[in-house]
Amino acid sequence: MTPFDFLQIFSTGGTIDKIYFDASSEYAVGEPQIQAVFREAGVTFGFGVCSLMRKDSLEMNAADRERVRSAVAACEHRHILITHGTDTMTETAAVLTEVAREQGKVIVLTGSMAPARFRQSDAEFNIGCAVGALNACGPGVYIAMSGHVFEAGRVRKNRGAGRFEAL
Repeated sequence: MTPFDFLQIFSTGGTIDKIYFDASSEYAVGEPQIQAVFREAGVTFGFGVCSLMRKDSLEMNAADRERVRSAVAACEHRHILITHGTDTMTETAAVLTEVAREQGKVIVLTGSMAPARFRQSDAEFNIGCAVGALNACGPGVYIAMSGHVFEAGRVRKNRGAGRFEAL
């Protein structure tokens, strides 16, 4: 596999981009955090970030998934990273499989169990794992979480254990 020169990132929101409001003791989805993660990591490849929405994945619906699918299908780049909430990540991955197959794209979805802004977050690790998967995997749709890379359709979120597992 040849490493990519440019990575297109689509952000949908989710825990990875959540911010904490002290006044109301609630979370809200904020700006995509991946640019800060890449800046701090000193990545040397080109990338672009497009925020498609700022939603918790439990609030995403079929129209939102179609918006993601359309953006990926229209994207001129072969390597695509999608930051996404973990609760419905597998559903969005399923919607993207036909695009990956038809266009030969490598698409990796990732997110986190704790916001990227938090000191103790899995966000940076998951993003790094996703970038590695984008460099190593062939065309298809994958989910990169907790040090594992799963093919779309062969993974589920185990909410009780707080992790993703192969089916």
